[in-house]
Order: sequence, then structure tokens, then C-alpha cells
Amino acid sequence: SVKLLKNGTLKVYKGFPHGMLTTHADVINPDLLAFFTS
Repeated sequence: SVKLLKNGTLKVYKGFPHGMLTTHADVINPDLLAFFTS
């Protein structure tokens, strides 16, 4: 679906578990914040 967006970016977190939002919040949260504020 990233191909459908003009300025889309696909972020892959290789090796992260399904619950990565809680186990790796220190990595995911800055990326989410950058996305929300862009």
C-alpha cells in the first residue's frame, strides 16, 4: 500500500515481535511522532 502514496515511506523493524509498540516503544515512538507531525 505504500506504493499508492505519493510520498509514502515503508518502515520495517526486522526482528521486532508482534507487540513491538510495547516492547520497543523507545524505537517506535519517535518514528510515529515524526509521521504524525509531518
